[in-house]
Order: sequence, then C-alpha cells, then structure tokens
Amino acid sequence: MRIIAHAVPVGLIISVLSVSVSLAAGLKGDPMTTIIPRPVHCEIRDGEFRLTEKTEVLLAPAVREVENVADLMLSYINRSTGYSLSTKPLPPGESHENAIVIRLTEDTSVRNPEGYLLEITPRGVLLSAREPRGLFYAVQTVLQLLPPEVFAAERGSRNDWTLPALTIRDYPRFIYRGMHLDVSRHFFPAWFIKRYIDLIALHKMNVFHWHLTDDNGWRIEIKRYPKLVDVSAWRVDREDEPWRGREPQEAGEKATYGGYYTQDEIREIVAYAAARHVTVIPEIEMPGHSSEVLAAYPELSCTGGPFTVATGGYWPNIDIFCGGNDSVFVFIENVLSEVMGLFPGKYIHIGGDEADKRRWRECAKCQARISNEGLQDEEELQSYFIRHVEKFLIAHNRRLIGWDEILEGGLAPEATVMSWRGVDGGIEAAKMGHDVVMTPTSHCYFDYYQADPEFEPEAIGGFTTLKRVYSLEPVPSELTDREASHVLGAQGNVWTEFIPTPSHAEYMSVPRMSALAEVVWTPSEDRQWEDFRQRLDLHFKRLAALAVNYSKGSYAVEIRTIPGPDQKSLQVILSSEQSDPTIRYTLDGTEPTTESQEYTHPVALKATSTVRAGVFLDGELEEWAAGKTVVLHKAVGRRVEYKNAYTDRIVSDDSFLVDGLQGSLNPSDGYWQAFEGNDLDVLLDLGEVVPVQTLFTTFLDGKGSIIIAPSTVVFEVSENGKDFSELEEIEREVVEQKDILVREKHVAVLNEPARVRYIRIKATNGRVCPPGYLEEGMPAWLYIDEIVVE
Repeated sequence: MRIIAHAVPVGLIISVLSVSVSLAAGLKGDPMTTIIPRPVHCEIRDGEFRLTEKTEVLLAPAVREVENVADLMLSYINRSTGYSLSTKPLPPGESHENAIVIRLTEDTSVRNPEGYLLEITPRGVLLSAREPRGLFYAVQTVLQLLPPEVFAAERGSRNDWTLPALTIRDYPRFIYRGMHLDVSRHFFPAWFIKRYIDLIALHKMNVFHWHLTDDNGWRIEIKRYPKLVDVSAWRVDREDEPWRGREPQEAGEKATYGGYYTQDEIREIVAYAAARHVTVIPEIEMPGHSSEVLAAYPELSCTGGPFTVATGGYWPNIDIFCGGNDSVFVFIENVLSEVMGLFPGKYIHIGGDEADKRRWRECAKCQARISNEGLQDEEELQSYFIRHVEKFLIAHNRRLIGWDEILEGGLAPEATVMSWRGVDGGIEAAKMGHDVVMTPTSHCYFDYYQADPEFEPEAIGGFTTLKRVYSLEPVPSELTDREASHVLGAQGNVWTEFIPTPSHAEYMSVPRMSALAEVVWTPSEDRQWEDFRQRLDLHFKRLAALAVNYSKGSYAVEIRTIPGPDQKSLQVILSSEQSDPTIRYTLDGTEPTTESQEYTHPVALKATSTVRAGVFLDGELEEWAAGKTVVLHKAVGRRVEYKNAYTDRIVSDDSFLVDGLQGSLNPSDGYWQAFEGNDLDVLLDLGEVVPVQTLFTTFLDGKGSIIIAPSTVVFEVSENGKDFSELEEIEREVVEQKDILVREKHVAVLNEPARVRYIRIKATNGRVCPPGYLEEGMPAWLYIDEIVVE
C-alpha cells in the first residue's frame, strides 16, 4: 500500500500516528467512512474532528470559483445543522484550530486536475486541489464522511457532527464520467433536471448527456424555427395506452402532451451544472429519429409528408432527414448555431443511430447525391451527412460525438464514438485512433429491468442488475495501451419510453448510477463488489435523506454452477445483490422455508437436481424463490470453442452452453447465449471419448420480438476432431408457452451409442426479422440454451 508524503500547514494539522490501509479492509464496518465512489488512497488516523457552530471556513485564495465550492458545501451543512457558518479569506501565517481550510495549491502530490487531497485531524480539516473541480470533489467526500442527515432538507435533532481523522488522496480513473437522460419520450420539468444533475455531482460524475430531440418530441427552443416548439414539441396524449401499441395522431386530434425548455431555462440549467462541475452535452438527433421535425417542416423529408409527432413506439425509423436536400443542411446548421450559443461545452451529440435508409434508396435527390459525390451506397451517404455536420462543428471549435452507427460508411475524421451496441464499435473506433465513450446495453442501459419484473415498475425489457453495472470494464482487453488511451470513460443511459415521471426516472437511475460512478472513478484493481455493496447500505441512508426514490435492487437469488474437482460433477453457487443476505435452499424442488438449509458455501451435486433458493429477511421470504433444474450430462463443465462470437450485450460467458442450467422464457434471465447477426458455430470438447446417444438444444422464437429461431440446425460428431459425421435431426419440437416467445427444441438421436469426443453444432441466424414479426426488418438475434449430451 502506498503511503502519502506531503507538506502540512503548520498549526492546522498536527502530527499523529497513522496506519495506512485499503478502504476495503480499513473502512469496512465504519459507517462514517464508507465513500462512493471509493477513493484511490486513504490513511486512517486516530480521533475525529467535531464540527460546531464556531467552526471557521477559510479560503485560499478567496476567489469566486473557490467561494462557489465552499458555498455549495455550506448549503448542506447549515441547512441540516442549523448553524450559520460562512466563509472568509485564510489569513497568512496564522495558526487555526476548529477550521475547515479550502485552498488551491500547486502541491505536486495532487497532479490530476480533478484530484484532491483531504486531511482531517481533531484540530482541523484541509481540502486542497490544483483546480476548483478538485475542491468540489473533496467537498463531496467531506459530505459523505458526515452523518447521512447532512443531506436532509431541514434541520433534524442530531447534534453530533463529526468527521473521522484520516488522509485521502484521490483522483478519477477516467475523464468522462457520464449520465444520460431522454426527455423526448417523456418530458421532465426543469427542476428535475437540476435534481438529476445534483445526483450526478454527488457521485463525482462530470457529464450530463441531455437527449433533447427524438421522434416523440422536440424539447429545445430554437428561435429561428418556432414551429419546433409549436408543433414538434407536442403529441396526441395516449399515455393510458401501451407504448408500442399506440395509434398515430388522427386528423382533427389536438396534440397536448409534451413541452420544451426555453433558451433562458437552458442557460440556467447549464450554469447550474457548471457550478457543480458537470458539463452538459446536448443531443440533436440526425439523420434518423427526426420525424418530429418533419411534422413541422415536411419539406426536409424525402417524401414531403404529411407527418405527425409519434405518439409512442415508432419503428422502423423510416422518415428521416433527406440526405440529398441542401436545405436540410441549412436547417441543421442554423439549429446547431443556436444550440452552440446555449451549451459552451466541447461536444455536440448528433445521434446518428438507427437511421433506416429505405427512403434514401427511393429518393431521387438522395440517389443524385450518391452519384454526384461518388459515394458507393446509402451507408456512405450517411457518412457524407455526418462528415458535413462535423466540418461545421469543427469550424466553430466544437467536436462531434455520436452513437456507434456513425462508423457505418466511414467515420468522420475527428468524431468521438459512443459505443452502445456492445463494445465492438468502441474497439473499432479506438483502433482507428478515435476517442470512445463506452455505454453498452449490457451494462449501461438503465431503462432495463434491474430486478424481477413481477415486482418492478414496467420497463422496456432487458435485465441490467446493479451487480452487472458494477462488473463493467470500460477498457476492452483487445486494445493496446495506446488504443486504450482513447477510451475516455463510460456513461449510463436512461431512455424514457416506459419512464413517465421524475420519481420513476430516479428509481431506474439510482443506485445503478452509484455503481457506474465507482467503475469510472476507482482503479479497476481496487474495485470489489462485496466492498461496494457494504458501503451502499450507508449510501442508501444519504439517498433517503435527499428523498430520492432509489431502488433497493434485486432480491432474487442467482443460481450458477462451476465444475466440481473431478470435472464430472457440478457445484452450485448461490448469491444475491443484497448485503449479507440469508439464503435458504432446497435440492428437491420444494419451496424453501425458514427451516431449510442456509447457504454458506458451494453445494456439490452428483445427480440432476432442482434447486430452489430465496432470500429471507426477518424470517420472511422476500419476493419469491428462484428455481433451476441443474442437469448433469456429459458436456457439463467441458470446453467450448466459439467459431463465431456471441454478443456481449447481455449477460454471458463461454460456459453458458455447458453449465447445466437452462433458460426460461425470459431472454434476459442471464442463462441464454445470444448471437447478434452471427451464425451459431460451436465445437464442444468432451475431454475424452465417451459413448453418446442423444444430443439436444433449445432456441427461442417470438413474433413480438427480434429473436428468431434458426432456419437450420446441424449436429456433427467426431472421435478425433478431424473426421466429423453429420447426424440426422429427428425432432423439432415447438412448445407454445406464451404469446411472445416459444421454445424450439432440436433433438438428434443416434441409432446406437457412438464413441464421441468432439461435437459441433451449427445454426443459421435469420439476419433480419421477417414479415409478420412485430419488429419486421430489424436485425435478428439467435438465442440458444444448454447443449445437453446424453
């Protein structure tokens, strides 16, 4: 462990015996020092500093930027304590006790511009940093070291306000630590945007990505184009109907749902964020997700309309800006000119995602543009579109950032990529020398369910638990050190199709925001799930004091397996997101009770068993018990070679096809292996030649989803790994269990047991959802379950 050596102002901090410890060990169990995100380095000292109504707050220098940081700290302290502490300049050369000193310094031990040094002894507190933003993060740590009641909206009965004696040297791992909020699908008032920014700042995050425009509403006043707020900001109110089943606006219907932010409101919000060292990045969608603009200005489309603002789910996204119309670029440049006047940050987000090109293929203007510019196809027309916008932004000293679809057809020269369809787009961009922000759906989509849907408010689908968020590693192992330097950080996304209120938005955001904050701040080697989960218990009290509608996470028991020592058995691992949960289980499929065995260590299985397990709190089963039949067969725990990569956008790893666990009809339950655009082609090595009679596996299919069962499945077996025999598939069983998804079981049976070591299974991905499917035309996914060998 590193010990910090640094200069200490005489008279303020006295020399005391200190012991350097990691926070994971030294702070565990001490509720006063459980900080999120976890600091880089801490030394625990003896004693504590007591905050009183006579405590002085001294600034050096007493400039506006330092005063702002101090004022924000005192706004919490004075409100909750009832004190009237104020600031004054730090007198030179004097000794001060019972003082909090906040100072800018050139001390070389605080090199990171966002880093800080915090020293607390019984005599005083020192916050020092090279820049005001470092001081601001020091203040966030001080507030978290105080009792949680410091965050309350009014004075409470507490009288003991103390800070533990310690020294912290801290700085972030990444320069981009962001949260996104979609205000197009549902509009949120300005007061909530400020509250959301406060939550971002509390977690030492520094970017607010404001998704201001989309098919369901335009939310920013543009004075040159008044119809954007008169028409594009409003849709017909169908809030009482399912999002995906809403009918479009009919002739004569009045659009009443929506809203927008005036330019004065935006300036106020941007200033509010800046005072908290949060940069606001506006997103103005183009060329797709722009049909709300076409409702007001149909001449910017390929067809001329007419159009209405989408009342709900809008797919496929076919009505987009015309790529061959020069007036489109005039419109975009005029809009972006006003946007840049409101948002002083470096980045302007232009979207670029999910732009269906069918209108461009049918449009004479677009085809003329392709021909005249020597472009190959519509993908290159999108690249032309993005490059045109980037040139305009660069000319105004701004940088373009967009979703990873901006890679299609060739990436604009200086663009930054926000990688959401997994991390592949980010890897590709980083290898090309472009900056990247990682925001994969698998870890960073906070509109997905975070616990059992039966006990949760409605969400768009998916399953991204708190633990899953915490497991994110923003820098893929495929990158060299030089390429990895282009990974700026990561961002959590809150899309709001199914999130209509501020309270619901908070519930979906927190504490997953807390987990992501630690991912992007704390060194990866210092992050540990159990340690974070312990600290989160106290953080919940802070959030409660702030009246945040936070989620307590999932009470579900996760059932996993690992190979036994003999490689022919399995061990069952039971876990929960809850802190120190009491888990009770059975192995015969019966419901666990308070009398059932308590889980304390992996459970060995030597035969197929049905495991049921639940979390018990105060003698009561929380939610309901999870259940899985663990199937012991000849392939469990064996090596699987993937000829084509499975997606990283859902929970998965190499073992999923041979872990003895089968998935449910919930494709996001964490037990399916999924292929996005790729065919399935896997090779199983049983480790030795064994007699095999039956092979089977299961796929998902659903007309209400993007999951399509394969058109062909091929089973091959070999004794030596070179000479393979193809088996005849004797059964394709379709089990209708729900309207949306069904299971297709594919079985191959040998006439008599054969000697087999290697098994190869191939299945063809449908590529796109066919006619008759709700998501017709969208890229198809192939979902496969356990490969059972008997």
